[in-house]
Amino acid sequence: MSPDDQPIEIYAPPVYMPGDKVRSRLTIRNDGTMWGVEIGEIVVRKGDVGYVRDIGTYLQQFYIYAVDFIDRGTVVGMRARELTEPEGVQ
Repeated sequence: MSPDDQPIEIYAPPVYMPGDKVRSRLTIRNDGTMWGVEIGEIVVRKGDVGYVRDIGTYLQQFYIYAVDFIDRGTVVGMRARELTEPEGVQ
C-alpha cells in the first residue's frame, strides 16, 4: 500500500497526546534513522511501555508520536497503528 492509498491522518485529531502511556504492538528495528544504533537492531520490543513525548507529522499526512521508552532509555518515532493503550489505562 502506498502513502497515496492511505487516509490523511492529520485531518483528524491525534489518537494520543503528550503524556499518554502507550504500549508497542510490534517489535521495532532501526531502519537507519536512529543515530548510534546498528541498522536492523531492535530498539523497541512488542509490549514495551512508554510515554508520548511529542507529536509530529510525516509527509503532511501522518502523525508520528515520539514515544519515550524510559526502561530502554530511548525515544522512538511511531505511528498510531504501532501503538495501543496498556491494559488498565483509561
